[in-house]
Amino acid sequence: MKLFSNTFEQPIGMKGKWHSDVFKNTNPMVLELGCGRGEYTIGLSSLFLDKNFIGIDLKGSRLWKGAKLCHLQHRTNTAFLRSRVELIESYFEPGEVAEIWITFPDPQPRDKWEKKRLTSMEFLDLYKRILKPGGLLHLKTDNTFLYHYTLELLTHKNIDITFYSDDVYSLPEVAPELNIETTYEKKFKALGETIKYIQFKL
Repeated sequence: MKLFSNTFEQPIGMKGKWHSDVFKNTNPMVLELGCGRGEYTIGLSSLFLDKNFIGIDLKGSRLWKGAKLCHLQHRTNTAFLRSRVELIESYFEPGEVAEIWITFPDPQPRDKWEKKRLTSMEFLDLYKRILKPGGLLHLKTDNTFLYHYTLELLTHKNIDITFYSDDVYSLPEVAPELNIETTYEKKFKALGETIKYIQFKL
């Protein structure tokens, strides 16, 4: 991955420089957390050519596939960052990020693991520090527990929920960005799991 110009591993000194040094434009920047192979990041970047996308994951073996595809296709609006989600404040300035997608994260169901959930208050406070005011967050998950946990937390904290559904594909019209299917999502659907979605603002 070190040979790919679109891939970064815990880059020092990148805060505030993604637009100028990587994307060469001022288009809104969108993060996908726990992007895995980058399938959703790539899907979003294909739909929205007027936005910049960064897929973030810790495991290089996952990132490699998406990073290689984007490198070969010379996608100028797509990049990848190898890092723990907990460290993203080290790489982005306040207000540098326009949107965040959280796609099929580990639900961390045990009570003692609550702080590890990517929609816990600890993480929401972290996202708020790098998001533009009114920046959107998206959660897409197959996990019923995480879906209800997140809805209840957002409601309790009076956080603005702009849209939610406990069965995305049953909607009369599915937005293109919600119609992107990753390998894991196809497996969940094949097992009979419904796909849930929450859109909200901090």
